[in-house]
Amino acid sequence: MPALPSSLISSLAHAPALTLPETAGGLPEALAGLPDPRARRGVRHRLTVVVTAAVCAVVAGYRSYTAIAEWVAMFRPRQLSPWA
Repeated sequence: MPALPSSLISSLAHAPALTLPETAGGLPEALAGLPDPRARRGVRHRLTVVVTAAVCAVVAGYRSYTAIAEWVAMFRPRQLSPWA
């Protein structure tokens, strides 16, 4: 069965392949330009770190704010150091 015209598969089939240098920065680098709308008070973490952790948790199957926080809390600071 051919892909429907609205399918992304046909679009991706003709897209140029990305090379390693183009993707080496990964998600944190892609999010680095996000403007931070948060107020400056209390303990703060860089927005890139917070969003990257949230995206990874959601990809791992955690959906609620509580579940995402519990997923992040499972890691030791040493395991998270590449993001910090």
